[in-house]
Amino acid sequence: MMRHRLRLFTGEESSAQDVAENVTVRLGDISRALLDATRWNRTWLDDFENDEIQVSSDLYEILSAYMRLRPGA
Repeated sequence: MMRHRLRLFTGEESSAQDVAENVTVRLGDISRALLDATRWNRTWLDDFENDEIQVSSDLYEILSAYMRLRPGA
């Protein structure tokens, strides 16, 4: 299991450290956190709204079909 690192941003870090590292995680490891953050409308979700993620083609197909078939509000 990978150890996760959290850092406190103070605004004093050099731009050389701003290179984002990609990590691989299982959907099951983050789904509860994302569900909870969405349910409680956590502001930090907006910070990542335009970030791109990679998903497998079969998961993309399922999500696309779900979005087309789910009942409208």
